[in-house]
Order: sequence, then structure tokens, then C-alpha cells
Amino acid sequence: MMLADILAQLQKQAQSGESGVAAAFELNWQSLEPEAQKLACLLSLFALAPIPWSLVESAASYGDLEFDLKDNCTVLVERYLLQELAEDTYQIHERIRELLQQKLEDLAEADELKRGFCQTMVAVAKDIPETPTLIEIAKVTLAIPHLGETATVYQAWLSDNDLIWPFVGLARFYQGQGAYVQALPWREQCLSSARKRFGDEHPDVATSLNNLAFLYNSQGRYSDAEPLLIEALAMTKRLLGDEHPDVATSLNNLAALYNSQGRYSDAEPLLIEALAMTKRLLGDEHLDVATSLNNLALLYDSQGRYSDVEPLLIEALAMRKRLLGDEHPDVASNLNNLAFLYDSQGRYSDAEPLYIEALAMRKRLLGDEHPDVATSLNNLAFLYDSQGRYSDAEPLYIEALAMRKRLLGDEHPDVASSLNNLALLYKSQGRYSDAEPLYIEALAIAEKRLGANHPNTITFRKNLEYLRRNRQPLFRRMVAFVSRWFQ
Repeated sequence: MMLADILAQLQKQAQSGESGVAAAFELNWQSLEPEAQKLACLLSLFALAPIPWSLVESAASYGDLEFDLKDNCTVLVERYLLQELAEDTYQIHERIRELLQQKLEDLAEADELKRGFCQTMVAVAKDIPETPTLIEIAKVTLAIPHLGETATVYQAWLSDNDLIWPFVGLARFYQGQGAYVQALPWREQCLSSARKRFGDEHPDVATSLNNLAFLYNSQGRYSDAEPLLIEALAMTKRLLGDEHPDVATSLNNLAALYNSQGRYSDAEPLLIEALAMTKRLLGDEHLDVATSLNNLALLYDSQGRYSDVEPLLIEALAMRKRLLGDEHPDVASNLNNLAFLYDSQGRYSDAEPLYIEALAMRKRLLGDEHPDVATSLNNLAFLYDSQGRYSDAEPLYIEALAMRKRLLGDEHPDVASSLNNLALLYKSQGRYSDAEPLYIEALAIAEKRLGANHPNTITFRKNLEYLRRNRQPLFRRMVAFVSRWFQ
């Protein structure tokens, strides 16, 4: 149909009172070949956001569209049904999308296209790691709105095996960047969706419980995390038996929570059991083994058992480098933890280069604004403080505190740790009026979030009491906030 013919028909329909947009769309639609119509319907499944062409190609492949996609894409652009934003990036107008979705429902292949779209987005979700780097974030950012569309609109076309993956991917994208508020609804919806489809007793329900608890732990919401982890562990044992990698993971996660709560005697047997089971089931050279070694080391460090800590951390670091390479967020975490051990032992010359390497790696991989970067800044500052290098320590403490408040909120346990550490610095300099309000704020947060009898709360309380009595040196103890908690 020629443009003049379309305009003539539009004029007639406009005179009869029909919607101009709908009429123009219908004329365009009637003039399209069936292949272009199918491609337009596929495109209507994507969110109202830029659409990378690679996702369209993948969805078309899953949906068994075997015609020339690019030629038909050009036709859709020429007919004003699709806008080209940049090379290989497109978008559909909201009203055109609505009209295309109406056409989609009349298409015989509608369900097939929806399943293909979902399979494409599940593949994207599975590629998002626990802690995405800047490169990985950039690679997947344009897909995030479409992943959200999969989770919220097209659940019915997700297979049972794929149901939770869009939620998992979205939560990892945000949680891995420290954006816990944005991650929370996806973790919650994942659990509710799994329960709705599978009931209360299913491995994906247990996984969803575990993942939500993982987020709560990152937020310092330990009392909210514990019942979920206990439920997940019991369910996993019932469904999979006592000897399964998922059971080892649940044991490890519950133990890590107990360590965060200062319940060291409860944590240790779980970590030892998890490590032994993981080695039996997965062998000695596996990332889950490295995780168990790291977490057991952090528990021993919290207890001051330094001679037990070092060989575990060195083994975990070497294994992660072999399996992940030298440049990875988990390698940076291990470097940080080993430096923390050396710092605790007064081995400052051994600790400093590791802290600096971990900080630089985290900035390269995760960006300047990330909770792990704040941890590295805080730890390096503590090292300088311990050496009496107060002018080097203070700006790092202040930067870490400000970053933690921005990223984690004003009442996170890590904020309390930063307040306490900065107060210690001021006390060491005799700046008592600067130190006291920080101690008071740190203690208030700890009592509210950790409880009156948590080891960190007791430490903060003692520091404040010592300051006020002004008798003896403050009890200097770095709060064990550097531990990492893994699924």
C-alpha cells in the first residue's frame, strides 16, 4: 500500500470519528507482511525502555522465528511502529505497544513468543553474579527493565525450573551494588511467587527463604534473618536429605549469621559441618569450599584464635585465585580479611599492602560507591590509626562513615562500627568532645540493632564509659564487620 493510499484512508476514517492513532496503526498493520507482524508482536513483550537488538534476536530464536529479522525491523522503523534510538537499540511508543499487545493476543504463536521472551530473560538473569562488577553491570543494565517485565507480567510463561530466576537476577543486580532497598521487593516477590506456584514445601521456596535472609543480613536485620534461615535449613534437609550441597550452604549461612550476632559457640559446629560436607560432596577444589574456609577463619578471628585463622585464609585466597583469577570481588574480600588478621596481630607492614590492594581492586571492579569500598576505607584507616598516623586515618574514616550512611542507612551496624572507630581516633588525639557524641550514637545503634549483650555493643559501651571516666586507655577493638555472607 502506498503512503498516499494510507493517508486517503486515514482521512475517511477520521471523518467517521475513529481514533487517528488507532486508525493509522491499523492501516500500517494491514500493510505489513506476516513476518513483520510477528516481529512487532514479539517486540511488544519488552518493557517501555530501550531494547537491545541482541535480546530480540535471542527471543526470536527461542520463539522459532526463522525469517530475516533485520529486514523486518527496518520495515517497522520505516512505518513508525518502532524507533531506533542508537545502533542496535530500539524502543516502542507506549500507545503503539498497547495496540501491538492487542494484536499479539490474536496471534496463533502468542504463547510461543511469550515463552521465548521468558527464556531469553532467564538466560540473562543466570549470567548476573552475586557481586556484579562495573563491567557486568554495564553489560546487563539495559536488560533490567525487561527482566522486571518477565517477573511481574509473564510469570505464567516461565517454566517451573525457571520461575525464580528473573527475581534472583534482579535482586543480585541491586544487592550486589549495595542497593538493598531496591533489591528487597524482588527477594520478597520471589518468595511469594514460589509459594504460590509450589506450595510451602519446595526447594525453590527454601532457596527464596535463604536469599531473603541473605539480604536481611546485609541490612543488619539479624532477628529477621534467623527464622528464615532455620526454616530454609529444615526444609532443605527434609526435601534433599542430610547430605546435599544445599544443606551445606544453609549450614554455612546460618553459622555466618550467628557469627554476626556474636554467637560464636553456635556458629562453630555448623561451619565445621558445612566445610566437611562440602569437601565430601564437591571435592577439595571448589568455590564453596573456599567460602567455608573463609567463614570459619572469620569466626576464629572474632574469637581471637589467630593461629587458626591464617592457614584457612591463605588456603581460601589461593583457591579463589586459582578458580576465579587474580581480579575478582571475592579475591579482594580475601585480601581484606587476611590484612585484617595481620592488623589484629600488629603485623602492620604485612597488612598495609594487602589493604591497599583490596581497596584498589574493589574500586576498579565495583566502583567508588560500594559497601565493600567503604569497608576497605575503614579498615585501612584503622591500620593507620593503630600506627599513630592520625592525619592519614581521619579522612578515610570520615569518607567510610559518610558512604555507609548513604548506602546502608543511618542505623546499620556497620555505621555504628564506623562511628566507634572515628571516636577512637579522636580519643587518641585527646579530642574528647568530638569523640563522645560519636560513641553515644554508635552505642544507641548497636543496642537497637544488635541488642544489649552483643560483643560489639559491649565494646561500644565500655569505650564510652572509659572516655567518661577518663582513667585508662580505651579498649581498642576493631568490630568484625568485614565478614562476607554467601548463598
